[in-house]
Amino acid sequence: MAYKISEDCISCGACAEGCPAGAIAEGDGKFEINADACVDCGACAETCPVGAPQQA
Repeated sequence: MAYKISEDCISCGACAEGCPAGAIAEGDGKFEINADACVDCGACAETCPVGAPQQA
């Protein structure tokens, strides 16, 4: 199950930098995860300072 970034995102980019699959990109007002590319590793959740990435 892929992760999803909540509205709590502060667009800092920490999750994108920490994603080994390159599945995260800046979207409209917050970062977004490409569910097809997400490998469900949780690295984004571990690096996010506000806990925005959550399992979908």
